Amino acid sequence: MLSDNQKVNVMRKRYDMQVLAALSYALLSRAGMPDDKARAVADVLVRGEGFGSPTHGLALLPAYLREIHQGGMNLEGEPRVIQDFAACLTWDGNKLPGPWLVQRAVSEAIARAERYGTATVCVQNSHHAACLSAYLQAATERGFIIFISLTDPGHRSVAPFGGTGAVLTSNPIALGAPTSGDPILIDMATSLATNAIVARKQAAGEHFSTPILQDAQGQPSGDPSLLTGDTPGTILPLGGTDAGHKGYALGLMVEILSGCLGGRGRGEVNEGWSAAITITLHSPAAMAGNDAYLKQIDALVQACHDSPPKPGIKRVRLPGERGLATLAEGQRNGVPLSESLIETLSQLAAEQGLSMPLPITSR
Repeated sequence: MLSDNQKVNVMRKRYDMQVLAALSYALLSRAGMPDDKARAVADVLVRGEGFGSPTHGLALLPAYLREIHQGGMNLEGEPRVIQDFAACLTWDGNKLPGPWLVQRAVSEAIARAERYGTATVCVQNSHHAACLSAYLQAATERGFIIFISLTDPGHRSVAPFGGTGAVLTSNPIALGAPTSGDPILIDMATSLATNAIVARKQAAGEHFSTPILQDAQGQPSGDPSLLTGDTPGTILPLGGTDAGHKGYALGLMVEILSGCLGGRGRGEVNEGWSAAITITLHSPAAMAGNDAYLKQIDALVQACHDSPPKPGIKRVRLPGERGLATLAEGQRNGVPLSESLIETLSQLAAEQGLSMPLPITSR
């Protein structure tokens, strides 16, 4: 039986991922983005779409183009090295395109982890970095465990547990771990919803079915418009009203590992998108050894899969299984796009004298 999301995807028009990447590249190039940066951004946005992340996929393209035109995203130059201590590196990203910076940072971390067994790269002052899942397999395919934490000190939407004023943002974390089979891929916010999901709900005129926000007086609510009112409310941390102290603690960990460790967090004024990102790689070969690592993680995977499922659940899955299956389906048969996104991309293409590609189902 198909889930509601699968039913929606079946009804949506599907588009070839490479063709969408080519369109995205063309639009970014015509906006003035250099070739290598445009290819990186296009690749990450389409890959995010392939992972089934509609808020962090091609829906970001119009915002990125606006940022270019308004000067919020820089296009020329390289990250500036702030500190370099062999296995530790810190860059000022100078508001350069986030996907390009993160791909570069992961590659740099891989090269250093191959030499030192572990490596950490901090990137401060990056532009928006899109879907974190899109970066994990570059490391796991080389046998590394990768951990990414990200905050945006230019934005506040999540209150500390027990408070009503926004201090943090959704502060995502992502982890990729190789196994003898498919990698474990974790990509999650440390709040009950991301800012993008709240904005998407508000634009659709919908409420959340559960209270994932609170108003300015601390009363739980499912109304997404609370974030943009005269007296803004906030998104609740993971755990909500009962166990939100845990999500709050996770959010603080992200702030410490990203904005604080990288040297540019909430201690100064940050305007616009200004992501602080920390990427750490670990080599199992440099620790207990690959054989020992694989023995343990494969046993963990098997134990999770062997757990008797609850009624209505076919089998217990590991994080990343659904995303990898969705990506594989998209690579074979195209990714499904919503009508609103098709309309937006078609308009962007027409403005540049380009054509929106035909869906696979219409060829």
